[in-house]
Amino acid sequence: MKKLSVVMPAYNEADRIEANVLEAWGTLREFPLEFELLIVDDGSVDDTALCALSASQLDPKRIRVIRSDRNQGKGSAVICGTRYASGDYVAFLDADLDLHPRQLKTFIDVMCDEQTDLVIGSKFHPHSVVDYPPIRRVYSFGYYAVIRLLFGLPVKDTQTGIKLFKIDVLRRVLPRVLVKRFAFDIELLVNATALGYKISEAPVTLHFQRSIGGRINFRDAWHILIDTLAIFYRARIIRYYDHVRPVPMADLPAVAHADLLALPPAPERDLVTLRA
Repeated sequence: MKKLSVVMPAYNEADRIEANVLEAWGTLREFPLEFELLIVDDGSVDDTALCALSASQLDPKRIRVIRSDRNQGKGSAVICGTRYASGDYVAFLDADLDLHPRQLKTFIDVMCDEQTDLVIGSKFHPHSVVDYPPIRRVYSFGYYAVIRLLFGLPVKDTQTGIKLFKIDVLRRVLPRVLVKRFAFDIELLVNATALGYKISEAPVTLHFQRSIGGRINFRDAWHILIDTLAIFYRARIIRYYDHVRPVPMADLPAVAHADLLALPPAPERDLVTLRA
């Protein structure tokens, strides 16, 4: 592995994003490889982008900030981050650091040992250590049952917020993905499987920090179910994905609303947009 790009989608994380970016940066510095951190502000209404940019001043060559001018969902944020990634491997990592970046070392080992194309974290792995609310356990188990029934994927958990990909996998798969919010992960994995890519699962250590239920409520769960059924319809009924034409990452709609940012030297604190 030559270089790792870590994409961290963030929405309204101003109170913790600076500390979390520095924590991730410090952890990745201990890895024996080149890396970069790509923080993607998904249209936050607070100072998430500014706080992330403040952290980037410590190492502006390896910490970069991308901002979308509207909230488009985690899937769009991941697409935007991948568009700017320069590594030959890309990891997705939730900005709240409920899943610590040190766990990426295990993911790298699994990818190398099993010669796999992507590695996803699994709360159901026998070696996982999971501490999160009972309602989230119900959501996870119920969704796993639905996914198993509809798609028969060779994995037990699709939603855990830490994943590792070869960049070529993402460049082929992301242009096929239509869902940009909570069901994004399942559409990505369905397409990766259809294209013949090998998926492995890795154990995770998860310490849930948000309030009970987090940001996913019953209404969100309902939308996830509807989006998942739509993916099934496209994949199994009309075979939509079989006819998707390849599109460069830079031409995807989600990317049109996102820009790489820079922060001028003090005393100014205005954001500067750098068009790629």
